[in-house]
Amino acid sequence: MGKWNLPENGKRNNMLDINFIRENMDQVKKSVEARKANVDLDKLLSLDDERKNLIQRVDDLRAKRNENAKAKNIEAGKKIKQELDGLEKQLGEVESEWNKLMLQMPNILLDEVSIGDASQNKVIRKSGEPPKFSFKPKDHTELGKLLDIIDFERGVKVAGFRGYYLKNEGARLQWAVLNFALDHLTQKGLQQIIPPIINKGFALLGGGQFPWNEEDTYKLGEDEYLVGTSEIPLMAMHAGETFDMKDLPKKLVALSSCFRTEIGSYGKDTKGLYRVHEFYKVEQVVLCEADEQESLGFFEELQENSEEMLDMLGLPYQVVILSSEDMGKKAAITYDIETWMPGRDGYGETHSNSICLDFQTRRLKIKYRDKDGTVKFCHALNNTAIASPRILIPLLENFQAEDGSVKIPEVLQQYTGFSEIKPK
Repeated sequence: MGKWNLPENGKRNNMLDINFIRENMDQVKKSVEARKANVDLDKLLSLDDERKNLIQRVDDLRAKRNENAKAKNIEAGKKIKQELDGLEKQLGEVESEWNKLMLQMPNILLDEVSIGDASQNKVIRKSGEPPKFSFKPKDHTELGKLLDIIDFERGVKVAGFRGYYLKNEGARLQWAVLNFALDHLTQKGLQQIIPPIINKGFALLGGGQFPWNEEDTYKLGEDEYLVGTSEIPLMAMHAGETFDMKDLPKKLVALSSCFRTEIGSYGKDTKGLYRVHEFYKVEQVVLCEADEQESLGFFEELQENSEEMLDMLGLPYQVVILSSEDMGKKAAITYDIETWMPGRDGYGETHSNSICLDFQTRRLKIKYRDKDGTVKFCHALNNTAIASPRILIPLLENFQAEDGSVKIPEVLQQYTGFSEIKPK
């Protein structure tokens, strides 16, 4: 496990609350087992008992030390210091081990989540009909070459495995769909942000990307990482802050480049644009009051935003509730949107929508004062609105003609300046 240089005020309660774990052991144990999380709960509770005992002893000795200092009892002070140094070292070791286990604790699952692997994912609705072609449809790699808009050979030569170039109308189509998404969500009232993509470790730890996805993250320096989603800097932007209730909700949207090593997906989707090391994404993030019904309301709102854009683009899709093992450890529930891709003769994931409750905000110390003045941790939600070049796959494949030309959805034409891409 790496070191992420937590800020001083982030040493405790930077994960699920230990009291909640103690008081809801059946629920916690169910979530840990359902997610196949590697957490020894018995060891965690034993360490917590030891930690509390050591904290009390250290506090008592510090009080004695102060009393002796006032009485100028030098000999007694030396003995206390020696004993205190030993206990503080022991406490540090116990807290370090306790923290590692606590940081491995996944979020609590909502009841709607099915237990099991990806085979237990549930399709809850479909929208649009997959196109029926009178010819054998080409996949996006064939179309990209025919239309001279994607160059994988030179991409691999320059960037290595999973490298690519978008060019000509392909480049313009990517900017078109990203700007379409950004404009649509800004009109919905989300605040536009351009975040930093080089983040310190605490941001990735607080956002829940670490410790589970560390292998999928590019490390630049001792405490510098390239983020795989702008959700991470959007969340960390308000780390350590306490809002007044009137300032909530915070509804943010960001367009950023994203980077992933894809080590964890070795051997999967190696062909084409589906799984690449660098891409662009429009991300939605909401911070709101710690109320599950309010969180669910924003969850539906973010989901509607994403589905609305796919409907406007005219793309067929299905909505899936991910199972306990297929979803990220930080989320309480996740909906994926899978868009029809003729080249795969099936649906492929293009969007993801998650409620994280106070899992991330507890780690990042993002709080608010309610109407009674009580300080609480906010709830957080995140949603992939559009990711490109992956979204180019259904855009190219669903709207192709027999000669390989591709029609551009009407809503994108004001951004592209063209209505069709023709073979070169």
